[in-house]
Formats: sequence, C-alpha cells, structure tokens
Amino acid sequence: MAGQSNVAPVIIKRKKIIQGGGHHGGAWKVAYADFVTAMMAFFMLMWLLGATTEKQRKGIADYFGPTIPVNRISGGGDGAFGGDSLFSDQSLAQSGTGAASAAATDAQKAQGDSDGDRADAEEQRLQAAVDKVLSARGGESMTMERMLRHVTTRITDEGLVIEVFDLEGVPLFAADQAEATPALQGIAGLLAEVLALTQNQIAVAGHVRAYPITLIDNPSWDLSSARALVLRGLLETGGLSTARIARISGHADRKPVTADPTAIRNNRLEVVLLRRDR
Repeated sequence: MAGQSNVAPVIIKRKKIIQGGGHHGGAWKVAYADFVTAMMAFFMLMWLLGATTEKQRKGIADYFGPTIPVNRISGGGDGAFGGDSLFSDQSLAQSGTGAASAAATDAQKAQGDSDGDRADAEEQRLQAAVDKVLSARGGESMTMERMLRHVTTRITDEGLVIEVFDLEGVPLFAADQAEATPALQGIAGLLAEVLALTQNQIAVAGHVRAYPITLIDNPSWDLSSARALVLRGLLETGGLSTARIARISGHADRKPVTADPTAIRNNRLEVVLLRRDR
C-alpha cells in the first residue's frame, strides 16, 4: 500500500459545449420591411409633389377623398328619385361643390369650377387634334417626317404648348443669331396651317441654351426674344392672323429642359395655345 501513495489522482473535467447559430427570431426583418415600405412611400410622395401641377395634385387628393356628400345638401325630386338616377343634377341631392353637367347653368357654375373642367377637356381634344394633323402630315414625305422630329406637344397650366427645338446637326437658327434656317421655315409654315384650325390666342416664347463661360455681356436675353419675334413673323407670313398673337417673350437660358443647361436641346421655341379663361 505504501508503494501506491505516489500515484497522481485522476481528475475528470466535464466541458459544457454550447452550440451557436440557433434561432434568433425574425422581428427585426418585419421592422426593416416596414421601414423600407415607408421610405418608398415617402419618396413617391415627394416625386409626385414635384412632378405634378396644382390642378393635378387636387385631382389626386379628390380621388382619395370621400365621395358621399356630408354637408350642404339640397334635396329635391318628385317621388322616389323622380325616375332619375342618384347622379342627376336636376332633381336629386347635390353636394354643392361643383356643377354636374357639361351644359351647367349659371347657378351650378357658382357651385364649383365646371369651366375649368371643360377647359381641360377642350385642351385634351385640342392636343389630340393637333397631334393627329401633325402625324398625318408626317406621313406625306421623308422631309416632313424629319421636320416633325423637332416638334413635341404638351399641356400646361397656360394651355397647349407646341415646342420646336434644335436637333444635333439640324439647328433652327444660325449659330448665335436670329436668322431662321430652312428647317424652321418649313416647320413654321406647317404650324401656321395647324394653328388656323383653332381660335385660341397665341403666345410665342424663345429659349436658348446657357453659354459654357461667363460673359460680361450675355446675349441670351436679346437672342431669345429676337428668335421669338422671327417665329412670329414666319407664322404671320404663313397666314396666321396678327390679332391672335397675345404675347411675345424671351426667357434667355433661365428655363432649361435638360440637366445640362448648355445642351443644344435647350435651344427651343414654344407656341402656346392659351386657355380661353386667360
């Protein structure tokens, strides 16, 4: 027994092994998805505010607003609706916020801006007619089709805008001058024919691109105004009545349509068929 006293004792260590990578829960994913959705909605809202006019924003707001009249009700009608539908403006309840028919009476016009709605519809029809005429003329020849590459139309708060602009290698005027090229002369003759189909007053505006360097005497104002006057003269030569010209203006390089204000696309003329209420 004495010989076994020098034997070292046996020590047993037990290690507790903890395995990682277990389930941590997915609540953060839901929160992150909500955050991304909210940011997307925010940026869409900011884009809509910047890309729409006041009338368009009002239309969007009205779309999401309640459509059931809750105040200023004016009752009427004989019997159960008097044989009319719920939306009749003759004998049924009206919300009092707008005239209901295209041929609204003076009393109905006092309730809302029916004239503005009809003006919008008129401009839509006018744009469709102008585009149809231009497209039809564009199919006549390759020369006409090349001319129409310079022309676009759009509707603004002022009215229907017919925009004529420079193309690379095919300018409307001689460089830095108000001398019309054959391309502009042909386009002006075509516009005079199209404008003869309308009765609206007309405004002509000139725009030029910015110069790449700062000049002591910037010619942009005089040049844009002079070019607008040249187009007015060409339109009148083509048969447009002088009495229909309501305004001639030059905007220099203050309203570029591209991110680069020196781009040739900013050399343009605008012929505006003004709203009848302006």
